[in-house]
Amino acid sequence: MKSNPVVHFEIYVQDMNRAKAFYEGVLGIKLEKMPAPTPEMDLDMWFFPYDPETGMSTYGAGGALVKMDGFSPGSGGTLVYFGCDDCAVPAARAAAHGGSLCKEKTSIGQHGFYALAQDTEGNTIGFHSMA
Repeated sequence: MKSNPVVHFEIYVQDMNRAKAFYEGVLGIKLEKMPAPTPEMDLDMWFFPYDPETGMSTYGAGGALVKMDGFSPGSGGTLVYFGCDDCAVPAARAAAHGGSLCKEKTSIGQHGFYALAQDTEGNTIGFHSMA
């Protein structure tokens, strides 16, 4: 395999407006509404920035916030890390946008730094930086 096999992730939410405001504010991005694949599918999905021509993320693995019956948010599942210049910055923004800081910027030696936060839906998310 020549590239990272991770191509998509979904972060499940209860309140899409609240979650959308949180991620846009913390990451300084705009999420884009994605229509449901079929009309009968009750799905609210907002994608992180991506290239519409290729369908691929502009920053790495593609992903979305998703509100759908049968899928609940919460900690203890998969942990998504967002890359950034300084992980302390978005971690601090998390608390300012209705989430909470779980772990301040911490060194992981030659692998850089990480910080953990909880979003407005109860999901734990991570931030990674080399500085």
